[in-house]
Amino acid sequence: MAKSDYRGGRRPSKNTSRKPNFQNKKAQPKPKTGNPNEIRLNRYIANAGICSRREADTYIAAGNVTVNGKVITEMGYKVKRTDDVRFDGRKLNLEKKEYILLNKPKNFITTTSDEKGRRTVMELISSASNARLLPVGRLDRNTTGLLLFTNDGDLTKKLTHPKHGVRKIYQVSLDKNLSLVDLRKIEEGLELEDGPVQVDAVSYIQGAPKKEIGIEIHSGRNRIVRRIFESLGYHVIKLDRVIFAGLTKKDLPRGHWRNLTEQEVINLGMIK
Repeated sequence: MAKSDYRGGRRPSKNTSRKPNFQNKKAQPKPKTGNPNEIRLNRYIANAGICSRREADTYIAAGNVTVNGKVITEMGYKVKRTDDVRFDGRKLNLEKKEYILLNKPKNFITTTSDEKGRRTVMELISSASNARLLPVGRLDRNTTGLLLFTNDGDLTKKLTHPKHGVRKIYQVSLDKNLSLVDLRKIEEGLELEDGPVQVDAVSYIQGAPKKEIGIEIHSGRNRIVRRIFESLGYHVIKLDRVIFAGLTKKDLPRGHWRNLTEQEVINLGMIK
């Protein structure tokens, strides 16, 4: 007779008529608790795009965060969505900042809606985000190329104000060759109906006909590039923005969009 492993206590029943039930039981969902209008402070900071939740805990502990004017160092502290939350004195927006770059095609207008029923650029990025994104500046209906969208109001102001000299480069296709005389006039600056305009650079595109021109300008005035050439008797056939604030169209087909990389967002933030 084999030695039993039983070491005391009640002996197991020899009745094997009952079979154990090994069926998996569905876990019952835990009832939701807490106020749905409240959110942990570290999550609030992370959603505002400042840093990760773990890093937010470090900043909270260091006293970098205030809620309604009071420094908060408590871990797990919850705030209401209506609270005034500040990081190093700067008020935070609960909505995470997002940045979308579009290579705009022709026949789309740069507006959030159009009473005439024309197609808008918002249609092209409708699947990009649930956030309320707005275009940074504008491209007219027949102009193609780079257009940035974001919910970062501070960055939008910076990128659209002429004093920051944001770099914008366009490739222009004219109805005829641009004479060297007119090229020099553009270089020296022109007087338009709404005042003088100065370009940063203008040149023929190497290896292309002399009706293909590259022009760099930081002015944001309406239709400014088209009006520069029209003032000299040229008609712009195509106008394509190929560089905007250091961003390029590389690997971004016409009509497509992409999210900015973390480094690109950092670079934009460094513009003075």
